[in-house]
Amino acid sequence: MADFENQRRQMVKRYRELGYVKTEAMERAMLKVPREMFVDPTYVEYAYGEQPMPIPGDGRQTISAPYMYPIFYEPLELRPGHKVLEIGAGSGYGAALARELVGPTGLIVTVEINPVTHSFAAANLKRTGYGDVIVILGDGSLGYPGEAPYDAICITAACPEIPKPLLEQLRVPGKLMAPVGSPSGLLGQDLVLLEKDEGGRTRQTILMQVVYVPLVGKYGWINK
Repeated sequence: MADFENQRRQMVKRYRELGYVKTEAMERAMLKVPREMFVDPTYVEYAYGEQPMPIPGDGRQTISAPYMYPIFYEPLELRPGHKVLEIGAGSGYGAALARELVGPTGLIVTVEINPVTHSFAAANLKRTGYGDVIVILGDGSLGYPGEAPYDAICITAACPEIPKPLLEQLRVPGKLMAPVGSPSGLLGQDLVLLEKDEGGRTRQTILMQVVYVPLVGKYGWINK
């Protein structure tokens, strides 16, 4: 039987040294959430490997490599009490980490368009104690107006541009993270941090190049 707790500790220690994990809050979240409970059982022995892995869906869905979560969440500066919208529930692992970061006074809403993946994420979250995460089956590119506005929005799939409905659902001030660019390009996509200031003005910063699956939905690369 793999010693997942030790693997988790070693992973977080490594990410601290590499600068991916910058805050104590992110360190605590990654130490607490059992990543092995969010992967497809077929790949559980590789839960703490440095690569994305397939999860149930239509063949496109993955659980991202573990270092991508602090790369997304540290710039968003998630805090206790924040309301966060995640587009692309995937395995549910990202929502669990975000739930730890926002604490009991915060709220996490995650939207997944694929029904098989949605069920996988919801089941994983429930059995690991994160049943209060709101898991919506629907078109994430339209956001989820029912809980808007959000302090932070995290898009976990490549989009042609940041969807207008998500910009409208972002609080003033607020932050949004998204991979922007073609899913078929050799260089991947730009990981964009969008910041909305007190006056509602937006500023975009490209943080790095990433490779994500295409966003599916009205404002995505694949319109269903």
